[in-house]
Amino acid sequence: MEVLLATTLLAAALALAFGILRAAAATVERGEALSQRNERIRAVSTFLRQRIGGAQGIVFALDEQSGRQQRFAGDAHSMRFVADLPDYLGRGGPHLHELEVRDAGAGKTLDVAFHLVQAGKALPATRPPEPLADELAGAEFAYRTLDANGHPGAWEPDWKTPEALPLQVRVRIRDARGAWPDMIVALPLAGSYLPPVTGGDR
Repeated sequence: MEVLLATTLLAAALALAFGILRAAAATVERGEALSQRNERIRAVSTFLRQRIGGAQGIVFALDEQSGRQQRFAGDAHSMRFVADLPDYLGRGGPHLHELEVRDAGAGKTLDVAFHLVQAGKALPATRPPEPLADELAGAEFAYRTLDANGHPGAWEPDWKTPEALPLQVRVRIRDARGAWPDMIVALPLAGSYLPPVTGGDR
């Protein structure tokens, strides 16, 4: 009887010990996953803030129908603008930056591509788009400028003034764990090209 009781207690103790070890391992894994996610958010946010915030008023195309110069193009799922390319990404100088949200199997990916700009035209890309962030639940862009009273206007899902730069760009990204912090990026050079807008959501 005593041997049976001791065996039972030992089995219970071992089960408890293994349970504690599994719980500790799961906690470590969750902590590592959270740390990796935070680092991913930081890296993507830093890249987007630097690239979008560095947008210049350089023409990269002309609308063949209207003749309007294109300095900035954007809708809810894509964005195009010219900014200097960092040396670590290749040959520097003004490059057209193309950001696009694409379907990728069960999720979405935020891709970026670069085109050298010369004489107001974007040259063909020398390499395919690269994923900036993948396995996303969604990503959206929005834009705003000053309203007729000189105050920050409403957020719009489409940028309708391609010859101008928006005052600010908002980036919203979601992954399987939830929403990332909103990125609201000011464009310092927008003051040279600001048009008034009205309507939309604040």
